[in-house]
Order: sequence, then structure tokens, then C-alpha cells
Amino acid sequence: MSAPMSAPLVSVRDLSVAFRQGGRTSVAVDHVSFDIHRGETLALVGESGSGKSVSALSVVKLLNYPAASHPSGDVLFDKDGTSVDLLTASDDVLRTIRGNKISMVFQEPMTSLNPLHTIERQIGEILGTHRGLSGEAARARVLELLTKVGIRDPESRLGAYPHQLSGGQRQRVMIAMALANEPDLLIADEPTTALDVTVQARILDLLRDLQRETGMAMLFITHDLGIVRRIAHRVAIMRQGKIVEEGAVADVFGAPQHAYTQALLAAEPKGEPALPHADASAVVEVRDLKVHFPIRTGVFKRVTGHVKAVDGVSLKIRAGETLGVVGESGSGKTTLGQAILRLIRSEGPIMVLGRDVQGVGYDALRPMRKDMQIVFQDPYGSLSPRMSIAEIVAEGLYIQQPKLEDAAARQIVARALDDVGLDPAAMDRYPHEFSGGQRQRIAIARAMALDPKFVVLDEPTSALDMSVQAQIVDLLRALQVKRDLAYLFISHDLKVVRALASHVLVMRNGRIVEEGPAATLFSEPQEEYTRALFDAAFLR
Repeated sequence: MSAPMSAPLVSVRDLSVAFRQGGRTSVAVDHVSFDIHRGETLALVGESGSGKSVSALSVVKLLNYPAASHPSGDVLFDKDGTSVDLLTASDDVLRTIRGNKISMVFQEPMTSLNPLHTIERQIGEILGTHRGLSGEAARARVLELLTKVGIRDPESRLGAYPHQLSGGQRQRVMIAMALANEPDLLIADEPTTALDVTVQARILDLLRDLQRETGMAMLFITHDLGIVRRIAHRVAIMRQGKIVEEGAVADVFGAPQHAYTQALLAAEPKGEPALPHADASAVVEVRDLKVHFPIRTGVFKRVTGHVKAVDGVSLKIRAGETLGVVGESGSGKTTLGQAILRLIRSEGPIMVLGRDVQGVGYDALRPMRKDMQIVFQDPYGSLSPRMSIAEIVAEGLYIQQPKLEDAAARQIVARALDDVGLDPAAMDRYPHEFSGGQRQRIAIARAMALDPKFVVLDEPTSALDMSVQAQIVDLLRALQVKRDLAYLFISHDLKVVRALASHVLVMRNGRIVEEGPAATLFSEPQEEYTRALFDAAFLR
């Protein structure tokens, strides 16, 4: 990609950001400099904690002051031909720039949109504040913006609240709000991380089209190198608050100079999935599984229909095999995994280790649960902050073996932590004392402590940085080989699926649209929907 070059729209010089907490000061951004030109996209890339978001928030001075300070630096912005230092500008000047000349799109639209206001009101508020538009003029502009960002039938969405929209629709609304006043600079902070690959691709295409149409500049923050290749002109690699390498995307990715950049580019999940033995027995077998949720309407809440979340799915997973399940949000992936574990009601036989667990009562099912475990997507939300690591990992042990002595439980916990690459000496610490990757290792240790035969992995790497993703994939593969485990791996990250799964199901609207050996499916997808998924994930 090439971008028109001119005098910089934004010039960040020698920027440092420090945070003061509990009498201690830590430096989050350390003497960072970069320029952004009109019509250009600069990507800031790095792992969590590298200073990407803090640098972006400093551009519009949105950090928590006085806890945050700038020991050094200038952020010079070309406002209608006049250079303004945003770090020293008054609040009145900043109000004329924020949301008007510079707009932001955040990672999670559900927390960025007001749940109590309609879509029309939220976009209209920006138009009223900066452009003085109201009434029919504001409504016409809102409809124009919603149409521009690809919202179908925008008039029917004006009165909708955020919870009534899908994740992709909410993110499009956020983009419409950001573009309402035709900003000179759009700051996009991980705007597609929480979205499916197909929705992600549409959002990226939308941003690129809007940039060509309006000539705006973009500061794009991400840890996904595939996105950088697709949307950015230049890239700056950040580590521990510093920019370690910067240049044109083709140059940096084609011939990286810094060791950290080389490691980051090599961090995508690699390797071949583990294969089951030829005579491996089936651990899980499901036939014609259905999960239908009733739709109730009217005063008496009569059932008027059903949402067919899973609609006639059959599958088999052998010992030592990983079955990957892919598809967009709402396709039924997670519901399928929960149904197999008997966490939600379903219809159809579910054979686990040769026994049908469908219809088995609670008391009889309880001892069987040690063979069926799950690792959830969010390593922050799936661990109790009030329990130590030893208590978290041992909780299932005590449920399965009420008479287990504490010393024996701690030995099992120590072995489980060692298996996932954590120091057993840290078992008395709490989740907040660990990084995201370490938390996910703890969640895996909790599942492995019971020595299961079947594990559902529900998006276990989507919340992690790419280098940590690769580590977790390697860990899961090693544990599978060591313990002969059967995995049901649910994900929308097809690069991770390709590295871990030997067989793949593609789901859409509760049904399987295509399945087969992973190598065949990835190289020669037969269905149009599957090809669209792979195109969106930059695999073809």
C-alpha cells in the first residue's frame, strides 16, 4: 500500500508517560517518536503492556491525570494549518479537537456505548455537540452514517439499543460515531479483536474504503500481524514502552532488523497437529445432537418457536485427536461444547468413554465429570480472584475425592502446575499476580489436575498476545501427546485451528456445512461459506 506524503498531520516527539501509584512511579512509554501523515495508516504493534494504547491515549490526552504524567514529549497536531501541542493545550482547545478533528474507536463496543441510549441518540449527541445539528437534519446525517458503515435497513436501527445489535453491528455504530464529524485522524485501538474473522475483514475493508474516500489518517493499534499487513502503510514495533523498529510494512516484515521484531513475526502458531493412533478408540461420540431454545411471546409467555442453536450435529473424537470447530458467532460452536459436557439441556445420544451420559442424573453424572473438563476463553473471568492458585486447581479434586488430604492435594496441584510450565512454588499466590498467559496456564492446570480423557477448549487463545498464543498451542499439543487426550477445540482463529486440529467441522446456523481432515479442508474447501471464512482469515 502507498499513501500520499506531506507535512505530518501528527508529530509525536520524545513522548514519555509515567504513572504514579502507591508512592511508586513506573514508566509506561519511554521517549517515543513517530509521525502520521494525511491519508496514511500507522500501525502500533506489540504485546500487552508494551505501551501501545497509552501512547494513543496520550495523543488526545485521555489518560487519568494526575496519576499519569508526561516527563517529556510533545504531540504536535496540524489543526487547520496551525500547529497545536495537545499535551499543553487547554481543555477548551481539546474540546474542539476531540471527536471533531480526532476520533477514537475502542476494542469493545459494548462497554463504549451507553446501554441506556438508542443508537440515534448516541450518534446524534456527537452531531449536536460539534456541528449543532438537531431534529431532521441530525436524523438524516445519522442515517447517512449508518448506511456508509454498512448497517442494513438503518431506519429500523435508529431506535435500537446496543444490546439489540450484534458485535459487528455495534462496532460499525462506533465507527459511525467516530466518523460523524469527518475527523482528520482516526485512532483505532484493537477495533476488531473481539470480532469473527468474516466481520473483522468487513470492518477492515470499511475503514480502508472510508480512508480513501475522506483522506483521513489512521493510528491503528493491534497485536495481529495479519491485520497490519492488510491495512497499514507503516508499522512501529513497541516493546516495554519503546519503539524498537519502524518503517514501511513490507520492509519491516520482509527484513526485520530487531531481534524482538523477528521473534514477533515468528510467533504465529506453527507445527503439525498431533495425530491419534490408528487403533485409537472413540472417547466422545455424538449423534444427531439438538439444542433448541424456546421463543416465548405474549403476556402468558407461550412458546411460539425455537432458536435452533445446534440442529442435528454428529461427531466422533478419538483418544489423542483434536476436533476443531469453527464458524461465526452464533453458529452454535460453544453451545455444542456445553451440550456435550451436559452443561445445558440437549437431545440426542452423547457417548463418553462408551457410556451414554444423556439423561444420566446429577448424582450419577458427578463422578464422571473428572473425565470431561473445559478451559474457557477468558483467563481473567474464569478464575476466582478470592482464591489462591492452589485452591483453584484443587477445587475439583476435593469435589471428586472429599477425603483427600491437603498434603496429597498440594502434590497433585504441584504436578499439574509443573506440567503447564509454572513454578509450583507460586501456588499460594492469587490470579491478579499473574499475566494473561500464565492465568490461562492455571486454567489448563485446573482441568488437567483431574486427569481427564476429554477436554473442551473454548477459544482458549483468543484473549492472548500472539507470542503467548503460540506457547499455549505448543503446551496443549504436548499435554495431548503425553496424556493421549481428546480435544474439542472451538475457535474463530483459523491459524490456531490449523496448528492444533487434525479434523475440522465448519458450523453455520447450528448445522455442519463442511467437515474433513484439516489438511484437506484448509487446502481445498468445497463450500462457499468455508472459502469465505478462510479468505477473511487471510489463509488463502
